[in-house]
Amino acid sequence: MSVTSIVLVVPWLLVAIGVWVLYQLVLQSGRLSLRVEKLARQLAEDRAGAGEAPRPYPAGSVAYDFELPVLNGGTMTLSQWRGQRVLLIFFSPTCGYCKSLLPELARLLSNGSKDLPVTLIVSTGGAEQNTQLFEGSGVSCPVLLQERMEVAELYHVAGTPMAYLIDEHGATIGEAALGGPAVLALAAMPRAFTRSVAGSHLVRNGLKAGTPAPPFDLPQLDGSTLSLEAYRGQKVVVVFSDPNCGPCSELLPQLEKQHRRSKDVRVVMISRGDVEANRQKAAEHRLTFPVALQRHWEISRAYGMFATPIGYLVDEGGVIASDVAVGSGAILSLFSGRTESVASAQAAR
Repeated sequence: MSVTSIVLVVPWLLVAIGVWVLYQLVLQSGRLSLRVEKLARQLAEDRAGAGEAPRPYPAGSVAYDFELPVLNGGTMTLSQWRGQRVLLIFFSPTCGYCKSLLPELARLLSNGSKDLPVTLIVSTGGAEQNTQLFEGSGVSCPVLLQERMEVAELYHVAGTPMAYLIDEHGATIGEAALGGPAVLALAAMPRAFTRSVAGSHLVRNGLKAGTPAPPFDLPQLDGSTLSLEAYRGQKVVVVFSDPNCGPCSELLPQLEKQHRRSKDVRVVMISRGDVEANRQKAAEHRLTFPVALQRHWEISRAYGMFATPIGYLVDEGGVIASDVAVGSGAILSLFSGRTESVASAQAAR
């Protein structure tokens, strides 16, 4: 080969060698990424199977509400099961421990015991992947699909399977269960052995007169922020409502009338749920007082009661001036200074 040919070939040969080396590096990097991802997933599953505790919510925590599509059609919320115990199980179709749990869970759910809680499974992945997992498994409970991990993150889920037992009032009972055996034990736990509502440290019967009103800063329906602190120096009736609550809807016209009539007492409403549903309700009743939205039940928890409609009279100094008013009559009496005794929470929704 002539010198001229060598001079022409060598640069191209070097380019080819460089491209090959670069390709091998990219290929190796991809293999390493896949291996790291596989190891991370396996570590999470190993932690779940071994029962290694994450940092879940403690007993008595308010369970976040959510609305998710159901695998076999429609949607479902956690709050629609209020009044019943709920076992909320977090699954993943790629989790080996979840797959091995299915036969035992199916047997447990099929025994017909009235002592069992309502069981809901929240799973990741698509509909096809979950259909393959649950089809023919014998598990008859609803399977809800989250888009990614949005609900699991709310509940501090560190591995799957993981479960919370939620009481009739929407608060967690005992500790979270991580791993198949712990989930099954939680599901089969007799009602008599679950911690009673009365034993919880969570206040459920409302704050008492003389208690400083818990502050809040919440988004209003118009996008601005509502702050309780902005009403310092004025009396305020703080009303908790829900657009799907029948007694709340009946209260709204009377509440609006009191708001327009009263010069000494302002009205602030804290609602929850869908923004558009609340806007429609406000437009329907031509509400002129501010309506703010709590995300779940976080402000209700601070005020010690999860029912609607309820209300508090807050004085000029930001202190609760009366015990919680439950129901329309008790709430309306706050404007005249005549407070009724605390009614049963069953009178509210």
